[in-house]
Formats: sequence, C-alpha cells, structure tokens
Amino acid sequence: MYIRQSTIFTKTTKEAPKDEVSHNAELLTRAGFVHKEMAGVYSYLPYGLRVLRRIEGIIREEMNALGASEILMPALTPKEPWVKTGRWDGLDVLFRLEGAGNKEYALGATHEEIVTPMLQDFVQSYKDLPRAVYQIQNKFRNEPRAKSGLLRGREFLMKDLYSFHATQEELDAYYMEAARAYDRIYARCGLDAKMVEASGGTFSKFSHEYQVFTEFGEDLVYHCAKCGWYKNREILTTFDTCDTCQGPVTENKAIEVGNIFPLGAKYSNAFDFTFVDADGKSQPVLMGCYGIGPSRVMGTIVEVHHDAAGMIWPAEVAPFAVHVVALSTDESVMRKAQEIALTLSEHGVEVLLDDRDMRAGEKFAESDLIGIPTRVVVSSKQLAAGTVEWKSRTSATAETIDESTLYSRLTV
Repeated sequence: MYIRQSTIFTKTTKEAPKDEVSHNAELLTRAGFVHKEMAGVYSYLPYGLRVLRRIEGIIREEMNALGASEILMPALTPKEPWVKTGRWDGLDVLFRLEGAGNKEYALGATHEEIVTPMLQDFVQSYKDLPRAVYQIQNKFRNEPRAKSGLLRGREFLMKDLYSFHATQEELDAYYMEAARAYDRIYARCGLDAKMVEASGGTFSKFSHEYQVFTEFGEDLVYHCAKCGWYKNREILTTFDTCDTCQGPVTENKAIEVGNIFPLGAKYSNAFDFTFVDADGKSQPVLMGCYGIGPSRVMGTIVEVHHDAAGMIWPAEVAPFAVHVVALSTDESVMRKAQEIALTLSEHGVEVLLDDRDMRAGEKFAESDLIGIPTRVVVSSKQLAAGTVEWKSRTSATAETIDESTLYSRLTV
C-alpha cells in the first residue's frame, strides 16, 4: 500500500539547525528524516528509517551472495575478551561501564573480541573452514569530536563481516571477493567509492578504505593518475610525486564510507584459536574484517546528492519511488490521486501520497527537500484533461503526460 503523508507525524522546517555544520545533518533534520538527541546520537524518523533499511537491504544481498551467514552479537560485552586482546586499555574510544556486583563491561565499538571466541567453539578442523559471518548492529564509540551529522557519531549503525581461513591464499582470494562486493554496494547506493590504501591502525599493518571524493569531506586522499593508486595521507612519504612511478599526485577531499582489513592471526593468537590441518598439525586461523556503516553511507549520499532545494536520493535507496501530490482537497482530485497511488503500489512501486491541505508552493518545496526521485502532480485542471504533471527530482522542468504514459514509465 501507499503511505499518506498526513499520517506521518514529522514536519519539515525552513531553517537549518543552528548546531549543525554539515549538509547531511542540516537537510536530514530539516526534512524530518532524523532527530538529534545529543552530539553524535540521532533517532531515525519514518523517512530516514526507510532509507536506512534500503541501504541495509543492499548490503545484506551482497553479503549473502558472498556466502556469509548473518548473526547478531550483543552490544553489551564482557571485559575479559578485551583484556585478552589488549584493547580494554588500548582502545581510547571504548565506552566502559560498571554493572551490578562491580562487574565491568564495554559497549561494542567493534566485535573481534566477541566473534573470534564464538567461532572458536565451532571450528576445529580444516574441514570447518572457510567461514564468514556478518551482522548489522549499533556500535558505540566515545568519539571526542562527534560532529558532521551521521558521518561521525557516538552511536551508529555498522555492518561487520568477519571471515575465517586456513591459508593466506584463501584469505587473499576472499579479501578481493569482498572488495568487489563493496564496489557493487556503493554503486547501488549511488556513490563512486575509491579503494584507498591505508594504515591498519590497531587492527592490522595495512588496510583499504573506501573513500568518496567530495569537497565536503574531512579526509585527504592522494591519487596518481599515471599508475592508478589511491592512498590515504597517513601512509605517504611524499605528497607531490608518486612513490612508485614519480608521476604527479593530486590531493582530494573525501569521506570514508567503509574499510577492509586483513587481520591475519592477530585475534586468533590472542584467543589461541587454532585448527588441525590435513597433516594433523595445529595452525592459527587467519581472519579478515570488512566494515560498512549504513548510517554513514546515508549521510554521505546526502553530502554528494543535494542541491539548494534539498536532497536528491538515488533510486535504489530513496524512501519512496514516487511522490504523488494532490493539489486540491476536492473529492474528485483526491480520488484520482489515491487511484494513481493505489495502482502504482499494486505494481510494486512505493508511493508517498501528499493528501494534506496545504498551498501548492509549500507542497512543492517540501517535495524537493525530501528528494523522492519522481513527483506526480494531480490538479483540477489536469483531472479535466485526463493528464498529470510529471517531474524528475533532477530536472528543472515538469512535463504533462497522460495516465497511460505514467504507468508505462513506472511499472513493468
């Protein structure tokens, strides 16, 4: 079924929130997609949750295609595994808290400490490998600079994929499969994400980030057009010529939307996680870690796809495919708008129907702000002519079409 806009409790605002500096925070708040609870923490409202779920759906499809099994690990984690890996004291963004009986816990900033001993209970032999599991779950990090809306949060949604392997060759092959899956995910979300060489931080010696070039980004990425590499600023020795071919290097602002790490035996060693190989010898399990923040992807989409009027959602992640706008509460106009919305929805097209009693200019301004890909307007004049007004969110002008053309464009 379609959704009536009159049933949505949120309202749009004309003024940008004074405490937000990023485009994504400003537009998502003004359009009623999110509600800020405190710095770095947002509630997702009906429109925003629909976008978030679409991004999650794309990620799930690609993770399942990799042969990974979805799980859900706890957000509240015991202290002991963090001590084993050295990150109870070594991870500065970890939220630590004390419960009943003076027992200490951590809110999950990442989940290597949980997933590694979990898989240890199920993997004993080389015949049990490879394995891959993933989750989509809230993460908590005591971020000292919680700003930029959904791009830097203290609570945020994260997809973690963890893979477990018997050999380096097997890990390397899966790592590249995951990289290709990431390319597909970002393309489907309307983002041109570059795979960038980076340091591994506390996770590994090196890693790869996925960065989206935009003037609104906080990261710096360097690119050599001659030999084709992209590198994060942290691992460069020179910034004007390529380390490899001495070609010219360009600097670009970017937003990080994901990362992948070849963890190797770092965490399996911490838990003495081994398997018995074909020769009967004990070997450490090798691991890979692959992260995407759906909420961060959502914020990045807004940073890249917007104009002065509002957001412009790519089709596959838009909250709705079509915004049907009734320009009159006249019974005949409203009946026709409902008929169009129902017909489209019966063909699998998700529709938001603006059935509110508001001026046309206000409705159009809100429609542009919300950013649904296609707007269909029904008015008394068009009803008499048997036509509707069609406008793409990316087009400056609208066109008048008949109903049959409308349905042929939007339904299969």
